[in-house]
Amino acid sequence: MTDSTSKKRTSSSPSSTPASLSFELRRSPIQGLGAFATRRIRKGTRIIEYTGERISQDEADTRYNDEAMSRHHTFLFTLDEKTVLDAAVGGNEARFINHSCDPNCQALIEDDRIFIYALKNIEPGTELVYDYAYERAEGMDEESEELYVCRCGAKSCRGTILAPPAPPKRARKKKAKPAKRSKRS
Repeated sequence: MTDSTSKKRTSSSPSSTPASLSFELRRSPIQGLGAFATRRIRKGTRIIEYTGERISQDEADTRYNDEAMSRHHTFLFTLDEKTVLDAAVGGNEARFINHSCDPNCQALIEDDRIFIYALKNIEPGTELVYDYAYERAEGMDEESEELYVCRCGAKSCRGTILAPPAPPKRARKKKAKPAKRSKRS
């Protein structure tokens, strides 16, 4: 299961470096450490690249067993059908950007890399968040969903970091297929 919020985009802009970060890490009311803006971030700004060791889907499954966890927590992000980034190995501050059902950021795939962008203007002190929207596996029940409880506190919170259930096939609208974030992240 993977996050379906990322989209493909092409760009040649450089990634953020720690010295140029527009955020700092500190305790988050959502989950553990979070990323908080230290200055105004304009809508559309590339904030940081999501980095980590490139591994296969099979290796990701070997490293992280969701059913064995009491609460879901990993730093995996699916780049494509074969490749996952494990930010627990060689990752940077981007791995601490938390989930929210009312995001102010989004993850986009550009030239085989993942970047975090501002969806709207973000004021200093605001936590940076994006919707993980983990892909649901067939046959998931309420018990398996409990592993993916959302704590974002947004008015529009759906109660889970999983993507909303897909509408019936005949009601679906055709749209571009987004890139995917691994639910282990």
